[in-house]
Amino acid sequence: MMNFLNLEYFLVAAEELNFTKAAKRLYISQQSLSNHISNMEKEFGIILFNRTSPLTLTYAGQVLKERAREMLDLRDETYREIRDIKDFSTGQLSIGVSHTRGRVILPEILPYYQDLYPGIELKLVEGNSKELAADLLHGDIDLVIDLLPLSVENVETVPICKEEILLVVPDQVLETAFPGRLDEIRRRLSKSVDLSLLENCPFVLLKKGNRVRTIADEIFTEAQITPKIALETENIETVMALSRRGMGITFYPKMFMSEEIPSDQQREAFLKKSRLNLYSLDYDRAHGVLGIGYHKSHYISRATKEFIRIAKEKIHYSP
Repeated sequence: MMNFLNLEYFLVAAEELNFTKAAKRLYISQQSLSNHISNMEKEFGIILFNRTSPLTLTYAGQVLKERAREMLDLRDETYREIRDIKDFSTGQLSIGVSHTRGRVILPEILPYYQDLYPGIELKLVEGNSKELAADLLHGDIDLVIDLLPLSVENVETVPICKEEILLVVPDQVLETAFPGRLDEIRRRLSKSVDLSLLENCPFVLLKKGNRVRTIADEIFTEAQITPKIALETENIETVMALSRRGMGITFYPKMFMSEEIPSDQQREAFLKKSRLNLYSLDYDRAHGVLGIGYHKSHYISRATKEFIRIAKEKIHYSP
């Protein structure tokens, strides 16, 4: 009878399409792996691999590869559910978040969470919106913290706080683009942010794949302009640091300003010292909601449910 160990061995071999590499991943001998595969083929009465170079899957092997993933995922979810029912003293929670957003959000949640549930092992997966959506879809993380709506299907979301993406415009950029007209241009932008006015100015932007960059590109398209991109980076902290030094205009989540401007009273002094101008954008998707997403088809552990409860309590979402 087929067992989970055979399925695990087969799945690794099907992923690697190389028995030598698969055996190394599994820490077993190549002969042992070949024996497991041969036993499965005898059990089914069908060939799973074409012994060619390179190795390929037969049609039956392709079907079993998909089913093996489903069965092993179901096994893992069943074990997690049983452990939850038996005892919530141990477990694991995998959280997906961008490293910058995590720096702002997680200190509000995790210390309290860990005090309540010290036996829960916390795992942090950092990446951009596109990477985290893929991790959530494939079950590599239990939940993701990102702007809503999430770009992945079959996901339940819980809003936790409002978020806004601001346009950051350094004085130095305006002085170069509009000599002697700094005050005039700042007044015009304060009344209405017209990106066509800034078409010839340099921009420093996140690389494609990040949600902030996606929204920025949509704004450029709506304004019918092609931005002059001075630099692209994966790191939003780098984007802001370069903008502060006058390298270009950028887009920056208001939430991240809380560390640099702890209170409204310090805002004016900070902006004056940095020679930065912050503008709200007349674009719906620049005004959003930060939320937690989890996959509807996966088992939602108590550890996940408790994280969501504490996040709602600590972050204080107000619609």
